[in-house]
Amino acid sequence: MAGVVALAGVFLVGTLWYSLVEGWSLADSAYMTIITLATVGYSETHPLGNRGRLFTIALILMGVISIGYIVNRFTEAVIQGYFQEGIRLQQQKRLMESLSEHYILCGFNRTGRQIAKEFAAEGVPFAVIDSSLERVQKGQQEGYTIYQGDATLDETLIRVGVAKATCIVAALPSDAENLYIVLSSKTLNPLIRAIARASTEEALQKLQRGGADVVISPYITGGKRMASAALRPQVMDFVDGIISGTDRQLYVEEFLLDPSVCPIVGQTLHNAKLRPQTGALVLAIRRLDGKLIGGPNGNTILMPGDTLICMGTAEQLRILNRILGPIASKQLRKPKTS
Repeated sequence: MAGVVALAGVFLVGTLWYSLVEGWSLADSAYMTIITLATVGYSETHPLGNRGRLFTIALILMGVISIGYIVNRFTEAVIQGYFQEGIRLQQQKRLMESLSEHYILCGFNRTGRQIAKEFAAEGVPFAVIDSSLERVQKGQQEGYTIYQGDATLDETLIRVGVAKATCIVAALPSDAENLYIVLSSKTLNPLIRAIARASTEEALQKLQRGGADVVISPYITGGKRMASAALRPQVMDFVDGIISGTDRQLYVEEFLLDPSVCPIVGQTLHNAKLRPQTGALVLAIRRLDGKLIGGPNGNTILMPGDTLICMGTAEQLRILNRILGPIASKQLRKPKTS
C-alpha cells in the first residue's frame, strides 16, 4: 500500500511539474510522466532544457525506486506466504503422525467446541476435524490441533491417525455423516471406541447397529438433565461438579484391571485396602461381561478385566493409579487448572 501511494505521488509530482513549470497541457504532462516512469524509451513529448532533463532523471529514479519497492513487497508476500503455508502443512503432518492413543473429534460446531473444551480441561491429546475453513481458523486460534477435511472420508481419518486413536467422537449435525464416520473408523481401527451424536431415536438405533459404542441424543439427554435439575438440584450440582469443569476438587476416573500388572486382581475389595491406602472411593465396578455393580461392598471380588469407577481428589487418584500398576489402556490424566 505504501509503495502504491508513493508511486501515485511521483506521478502527481511529475504531471504538475511538466504542466506548471514546462507549460505543457495536462494530457501531455501525464503522458510524459507515464512513459518516463515506465522507462519505455519514447522520445520527449516536447523538447526539454537542462532543467527539465535533470528533473526527468530524478523522476526516473523516483519511479524505479517506487516500482521496485512494490515488486519487492509483492514478491516477498507471495514467497513468504507460500513457504509459510508449506511449513505449516509440514508441521501439521508431523504433529498428526506423532499422535498416539489420542481422541478424534469430528465437527467443531457448538457441540464440538464444548467437547473440545472438556478434552482440553482434562489434558487429553486430541485432534479435531472440520470442513469449514472459518471454524478451522477459529480452532487454530484457540490452540487446538485441527485439520480441515471431510470426516466421512477414509483419507481424512487416516491423516489424523485413526489407526492409533483411542476414541472417535462423531459430533456432526447430520446423522448420516455420523454413521459414515462410525463405519469408516471401525473399519480402519476395530478397537477404537466410537461415540456418536444422534438427532432422532431412529438414527440412534441405526448408529448402534452401525457399531457405535455410545450414541447420545442432545435432545433426550438435555431433557433428562433438565428434569433432574428440577427434581434433584443438589444432586445435579454435585454430579456436574465432579465430571466437568476446571475448578473441581473431586474427580471421577475409571481404571481397567490388567491381571498381568495389577497386584489386587483376585482379592476382595476389603483385602485390597484401596480406601485406607488412597482415600479414593470405589463407586462401581463394571465386569468384563458388561454387568455393573454399583456401590460394591468389601466382599466384592476384583476380577480380571474389571473396570473400577472411582472418586477422589487428583492426588488420591494418582496414588490409586500407582497401586493398580501401569495400566496400559487407561492412564490417569493430571487435571488442568484454570
